[in-house]
Amino acid sequence: MPELPDITLYLERLAPLILHQPLERVVVGNPFVVRSFDPPIAAAEGRRVVGLRRLGKRIVMALEGNLFLVVHLMIAGRFRWRPPGTKPTGKLGLAALEFPTGVLLLTEAGTKRRASIHLVSGEAGLAPFERGGLEVLDANLASFAERLTSENHTLKRSLTDPRLFSGIGNAYSDEILHRARLSPMTLTSRLTKAEIESLYHATRATLEDWIQRLRRETGEKFPEKVTAFREGMAVHGRYKEPCPDCGTPVQRIRYADNETNYCARCQTGGRLLADRALSRLLKKDWPRSLDEVE
Repeated sequence: MPELPDITLYLERLAPLILHQPLERVVVGNPFVVRSFDPPIAAAEGRRVVGLRRLGKRIVMALEGNLFLVVHLMIAGRFRWRPPGTKPTGKLGLAALEFPTGVLLLTEAGTKRRASIHLVSGEAGLAPFERGGLEVLDANLASFAERLTSENHTLKRSLTDPRLFSGIGNAYSDEILHRARLSPMTLTSRLTKAEIESLYHATRATLEDWIQRLRRETGEKFPEKVTAFREGMAVHGRYKEPCPDCGTPVQRIRYADNETNYCARCQTGGRLLADRALSRLLKKDWPRSLDEVE
């Protein structure tokens, strides 16, 4: 799922292409992608884009007439910028937003259709999409600490909870926790002041570093390779590959459709965290530390 650094780059590259341009036509390739009906999606046509913003992991296009087009890419949704006249074709093409400057395609890989488009009226219409998460890059240490400790959850859950923190998902939370040298399963109530401060700085540094890295990699082009598994990540998506800091194979915890990646030596003092699927299968044979697998 595109997270804060990816959404930031989308917005930066979209601005010179569509800001102050009229949205001439909305072509819906898959009717399931449009999740609102009042106002109808056709009401967006002919209106200029007067603003762009990020709302959590959503992209919001402000249109003339106090209308807002809200796009959530979810896990497999992506934007593609194409020449004028391009239509959403094939199973991946969900919708096309046509501008004089080109066409913004919304595509989605896989068979599950989770990406969505809503057209809402007024700031009040945006309220249901505002989850209340703290914008860490705009926050000081005190507000970060207050939000982090407001509920007692694991660090992984807290960082990815949109009610607590805005724009952070599975991928960058792994990177943040590795940088902070903290276990994803540590409860927020057990953190010391020093650990909270370390996590605060790690969160800001990780997000800022990746924004800069994505800018350098993309240059002036439109981002076409938006992925949760990037070259240069320390642990996310790197199961069994060496940790860049200590060389220990990266470990994982699998659950539902996601997995958490971490370095046992850097983050958990050499202790392996229980993988629900494998640990239940192996029971007493499940290794408890790196020494048992090395």
